[in-house]
Amino acid sequence: MASSSRTQVISLYRMLMRESKKFPSYNYRTYALRRVKDGFRENRIVDNPKTLDLLLNQARESLAVIKRQVSIGQLYSAQKTIVEEKGL
Repeated sequence: MASSSRTQVISLYRMLMRESKKFPSYNYRTYALRRVKDGFRENRIVDNPKTLDLLLNQARESLAVIKRQVSIGQLYSAQKTIVEEKGL
């Protein structure tokens, strides 16, 4: 992996993680964080530039979806779960 694509991947990973942490719902938040981690772990050995570009585009689309869902989720408040209330 070239250094420029490596920095792009790391930057995109950080943006996805940061945005996923903004979900107001505990269940959506943990699901999004788990999916981001698993997706990047699963594809960490990709060397083919075309495949890498395809995966980067999919990750950018996922980032847009997460941003949209976070903003929608913030419009409608929900009760906090017991896990969130106690801070466990």
